[in-house]
Amino acid sequence: MIPDDQIEQIRESADIVGVIGEYVELKRTGTDYRGPCPFHQGTNRNFSVSPKKKIYYCFVCHEGGDVFTFLQKRLGLDWPASVRLVAEKSGIEIREVERSHREGPDPRARFWEMNAAAAEYFTRVLWEDAGAEPAREYLAQRGISREVADRFALGFAPREIGLMRAALNALGYEDAALLDGGLMVKPEEASEPRPRFRRRLMFPIFDALGRHVGFGGRVIGEGEPKYLNSPETPVFTKGKLLYGLNVAKLAARREERMLVVEGYFDAMRLMAAGIEEVVAPLGTALTETQAQLVTRYAQKVYLLYDADPPGQKAAFRSGDELLRQGAAVHVVTLPDGEDPDSYVAHHGADGLRARLGEAVDLFERKVQILERAGWFGDLAGKRRALDRLLPTIRATADPLMRDIYIARASEASGVSRELLAEEAKRNPSRSGASRARRDSGAASEDARAPRGEAMGPPPGMNDAPPPDEPGFQEQFQRRPFRPRSGERRRGWNQPEERPSIRGWGRTSQPGALTERELLRALMHQRGSVDAVAERIGPDGFRVPAYGRIFRMLLQVGEDASLETIAAGLDDETVRVLQEEVLVEPESIGDPTATITQALNGLRIREIDEEMERIERERSIAADEEKDALTARAKKLRDEKRALGGKSFRTQGFRKRRA
Repeated sequence: MIPDDQIEQIRESADIVGVIGEYVELKRTGTDYRGPCPFHQGTNRNFSVSPKKKIYYCFVCHEGGDVFTFLQKRLGLDWPASVRLVAEKSGIEIREVERSHREGPDPRARFWEMNAAAAEYFTRVLWEDAGAEPAREYLAQRGISREVADRFALGFAPREIGLMRAALNALGYEDAALLDGGLMVKPEEASEPRPRFRRRLMFPIFDALGRHVGFGGRVIGEGEPKYLNSPETPVFTKGKLLYGLNVAKLAARREERMLVVEGYFDAMRLMAAGIEEVVAPLGTALTETQAQLVTRYAQKVYLLYDADPPGQKAAFRSGDELLRQGAAVHVVTLPDGEDPDSYVAHHGADGLRARLGEAVDLFERKVQILERAGWFGDLAGKRRALDRLLPTIRATADPLMRDIYIARASEASGVSRELLAEEAKRNPSRSGASRARRDSGAASEDARAPRGEAMGPPPGMNDAPPPDEPGFQEQFQRRPFRPRSGERRRGWNQPEERPSIRGWGRTSQPGALTERELLRALMHQRGSVDAVAERIGPDGFRVPAYGRIFRMLLQVGEDASLETIAAGLDDETVRVLQEEVLVEPESIGDPTATITQALNGLRIREIDEEMERIERERSIAADEEKDALTARAKKLRDEKRALGGKSFRTQGFRKRRA
């Protein structure tokens, strides 16, 4: 078996003009090469080969692909043979995986085949089963035709417990295989396995090579969660896959750009309209691995996320990750109430292409939002605005673009380029920049604040409202935690002590124990991880080990085992997980209450730090600026009083006895 990374190396190294030129008479035309098409026996030079994009395309018969697909279609070779032939022509020695250590085919093949069989079953149910009528009605309401649904192999998982199991058992897939592949689960209290997906519209998910690796399911009717993905398996890791990449990769090379949207329907609608260079993460913001996948196929990236605050926040988080990979990132702004799906449905592909032409550079978009919200109008606003711009400057891998961003930030804020360049070289501050470090957030264009008034963060920049999940508003709204009558919450009543964290020494960070208790509660209530991330983000954890653990919880999803979590952490962090986070599980009590209390405590920490900064700025502020600072301080004191009132340094969990 040829490893995937080596296949990509061979594709990138191949002289596609030289390989195809052995079978087609090519002549240079500009940056590309033209010749008669070998697939429809054309005589005119309608067949184009692009050495830059590594693709070929016929403008008459519309045959297209890369160097491997050309040899497959022209010579009738199978996939491995075409890869070996290109490697031989490119002088690359193939490093195949030894099969002597195992008998039979690639062990992952059974998962690909089983998922393909399940996808075929779900599709049959969608169009033939009477119980799938609500799903068919839902697709009709969304304007998804049968042709489009079949193109993307949409299906429906029935409500009945035994139907899918019986159908796949009949094909030879036993219960153990279905459990391993994540198609079924076995709750501890149940004696029989049950389908993971029930009463859901099913979206098959493919890897870059077009193999079935998992599913995303959208609930039809009432139920939570709204979207559910396959659990982690040997072929499925949510943070390492992109929906639609198997189709988008060639189009992205042809168009020299990639569009990133938020959801399955957005990607489907754009592809169906003829804009195929589009992918969607299996969540909201891109992970590092997903950003690397995007930039493998295109360096120019357009972000088309929803215009609401959570969507904008996710867009800017994704943008910073793409900047780290050297991409040129642009933000596409759609009218209020529109998303890519609805916009293309109303305005067509040409309408969206016009919007792409109006896209704004990621950093410029951030500056625009902050300017419109009045953040550069006074000292306090400037400081906080720069705290939100600096993470994007630091994330930018291209040194020229980083210098351009510094110049733009200097122009907007009036702070010298030299000082900003020096600040950008430093690690983020532990105080004033703490909010910006959470996600280097973004803002909603609707944010408005008159100059001179005290301002909170523009919606979406860092304080985006929680997701619209039933119960979230009630569970995690910013309110003081009050124990029930007669109850004394263990570990929350004594002045906080600073724990000794293995591998980092005794931490001096206020709130370290609060961070630990938050993590401990999240280990018991994993479904709240994404919701907590909307409030504080991974960088809200000041203890490095806790931040690493929280990032891993975000990456692996709520169904991952402890072994999976530990596998992604270094040895020191694993020891912290075992000795600080997983100890005394019986002492957690009510995880929801603990999460609420901890989030309130961490917010009080931020308020205390901002109050200290305001006091420092007052001494150098002009009279009119002092008024704004005083108003902001009053607002913070009121918020702190509502959260419990005590200084964070005297509020916290007491250290647990070993």
